[in-house]
Amino acid sequence: MVSFNIGCLKPNSLGGTDEEAASSEQNPDSTPEMTLTLTLDDKAPIDPNDPDYVPPANFSKGRRASVSAEPLSMEDDITHDRVIHPKTDEQRKRLQSAVKDILIFKSLDQEQREYVLDAMFEKKVQEGDRVIELGDSGDYFYVVDSGKLDCFIMQNGEEKKVFTYDNCGAFGELALMYGTPRAATIVALGECVLWALDRTTFRQLVLVTTMKKREMYEKFLNDIPMLQELESYERMNLSDALVTKQFSEGEAIIKQGDEAEAFFIIEKGTCVVKVKDTDQEDEENTQHTNEEVEVNKLQSGEYFGELALIQQKPRAASVYALTDVACAVLDVKAFERLLGPCVDIMSRNQEIYEKQLTDLFGEVSLEDLRR
Repeated sequence: MVSFNIGCLKPNSLGGTDEEAASSEQNPDSTPEMTLTLTLDDKAPIDPNDPDYVPPANFSKGRRASVSAEPLSMEDDITHDRVIHPKTDEQRKRLQSAVKDILIFKSLDQEQREYVLDAMFEKKVQEGDRVIELGDSGDYFYVVDSGKLDCFIMQNGEEKKVFTYDNCGAFGELALMYGTPRAATIVALGECVLWALDRTTFRQLVLVTTMKKREMYEKFLNDIPMLQELESYERMNLSDALVTKQFSEGEAIIKQGDEAEAFFIIEKGTCVVKVKDTDQEDEENTQHTNEEVEVNKLQSGEYFGELALIQQKPRAASVYALTDVACAVLDVKAFERLLGPCVDIMSRNQEIYEKQLTDLFGEVSLEDLRR
């Protein structure tokens, strides 16, 4: 038996569906700091790491009534005992497309993602099949490849439909993460193709990696002054949503005039901020070069891209990687959801940016650069 503290882990913080977490969210204050105890169930004779293991055709039926999870250590080598289910090139392509927008997979690097894809296998279900059942133990995590499925929870003693999966999405992770019974029932509306990942591999390849990523990002985020406005659980949720992206020396990270799609925090490396010269006349020859002029350099722990997201306007400057750079990237939806308490602080940066521009070009505003 192994116990470890997982802090104020919210049911939906790793990218799970709101629907499966609905029963927990009915009382949002009931998710205090928890200690997760993991035990090995000696009633689970199937070893998915066995090279001869093939998932049975009826694996979704007759699940054990007990709820348990395999022991995990944060030091586990997640690539040690590799599970491989062969796939055709066409299947692999479909699987890659199905998981590309699933949040919990975004914390994996390329090698880890390949291990996950190898371990997943295709499962077809028919109309009326109950893929998971409220109250059952969790054996598999599912990603929807094609088809529609309804999600039901119990409310006032009756099943209530709360969501429909339409050719995309994922479900089943909460029971695997917490060792709790299923919080919802999922019913196929017609023929569907799903991708399944067994409990052991899910925990080894996804949960441990996500926890390590959270630990790394939380330490990093704690050192950023702006984020001191956030509560600890808000920084934890932010760390779950961040995705690391690499940029080569000289590469453009954002371009002046482009639509804003993300917010960037520099993990390592140096970036240079440049703007195009304004349309003001040159006092000597009244000609305008429209060349980019350096206005600032940014180092590890600094951030950029926030004003265009706050103001919902095009980028007012370009940012280039001066060295090889790694950035923690937050997409626009997550930015709006998670960084609300910091918006006032980030809005104040407009005055700083405009002063830098005035020193270079004279009277000019950010609006002039967006034209």
